[in-house]
Amino acid sequence: MSDAAKTDQGTAADRPQRRQRSPRVRTSGYRANVPFQMLSATKIRRIADNVRKKPYVEVIALLDVLPHKGARLLKKVIQSAAANALAQNKNLDEQMLYVKELLIDVGPTMKRMWTRGRGRADRLLKRSCHISVVVDEIGAKEVVNGSEG
Repeated sequence: MSDAAKTDQGTAADRPQRRQRSPRVRTSGYRANVPFQMLSATKIRRIADNVRKKPYVEVIALLDVLPHKGARLLKKVIQSAAANALAQNKNLDEQMLYVKELLIDVGPTMKRMWTRGRGRADRLLKRSCHISVVVDEIGAKEVVNGSEG
């Protein structure tokens, strides 16, 4: 390489820096998450909006009677988070728990071909989502990233 080519490359300090992402605030509580559920995030969010910040027993009763597939999936994840809470803290009871945080994030979308008439094809989008649940004790102090708040 010639000297002119070496100077054109620049140094690491000259390159633009990658923007740092702020860390996600992790709340206290007992959590469970299920990634890659094969159901659209918008369909599950419709149900999730009805169960946030409610007592655990009330949430399970509500999800039992709903006919949606998303209600069954949410019920399993919330029961898993409650089981984690009861296993980690033997002093807790189901009556003492509530759904503190419920996140429905968009997952990857699988793209498939859907054959139509006259030799045409449409695109079929099979959407997925990630479900994250945090349950906590009713009346517990909020602790964010190890500091009391």
